[in-house]
Amino acid sequence: MDEEGLASLRRWFLGYCRSFYTSREEDNRNIRLKEEHTEQVCAFMELLTLELGLDPGERRLAEAVALLHDVGRFEQYRCYGTFRDSDSENHGTLGVRVLTRQGVLDGLAPEERRMILGTVALHNAFRIPDAIDGPARRLLHLVRDADKLDIWRVFLEFYGLPPERQASAVGLGFPDLPVCTPRVVATVMRGELVNLATLRTLNDFKLLQLSWVFDLNFAVSRRLVVERRYVEQMATTLPLGEDVARVVAFVREYLARSG
Repeated sequence: MDEEGLASLRRWFLGYCRSFYTSREEDNRNIRLKEEHTEQVCAFMELLTLELGLDPGERRLAEAVALLHDVGRFEQYRCYGTFRDSDSENHGTLGVRVLTRQGVLDGLAPEERRMILGTVALHNAFRIPDAIDGPARRLLHLVRDADKLDIWRVFLEFYGLPPERQASAVGLGFPDLPVCTPRVVATVMRGELVNLATLRTLNDFKLLQLSWVFDLNFAVSRRLVVERRYVEQMATTLPLGEDVARVVAFVREYLARSG
């Protein structure tokens, strides 16, 4: 992919986003959030690929994936009014359908199309299938890290806003109760990713977000989490208690050991 090919994808994406804005500000907050998230994921992707020393062609392919990874979110919100896949459909699969239906990648080489579509399809998988290896796996690792690095920012901003200014679809409808489910706490304390299906409260959702540190693939990603104090900021949004204190300490120790 050359620079003009990447620029063409950027122009398409901008126009596609604009087509979803409406006269309702609640809708626009949710669409704007995803457009801004994509911009920030692209910025994180640039940081990661430069730090890792990827060549220009690899960097352009990685930026294309960052640009398109969440393209399914826009139609998901318009059709279902939610960003929760279990209440609508898998937004990675939906993104592949959008890109294919609109012929967005038709001008690219077949291998580039395959890599981009495969990465969009699996960027949100709970785990990457073992059969995915080589450059395809590295591309998935990159976009999954860049995605998480910005999602932490998105949620920290969301938790700090008054309800009337929040993008309504961000919290996925979890009740904001002052408790954490013991099963979720135990999963984090084992150093494992929390499955969305086990959550009961918004605080559980915050613990799930803390567990993402165990799925970061590059030392630079873990360093950026520490530099931005994401764990400490997330801790201030959780209820005080021994369980939360243990989780926060465990996650911080993990980052210190693995950095």
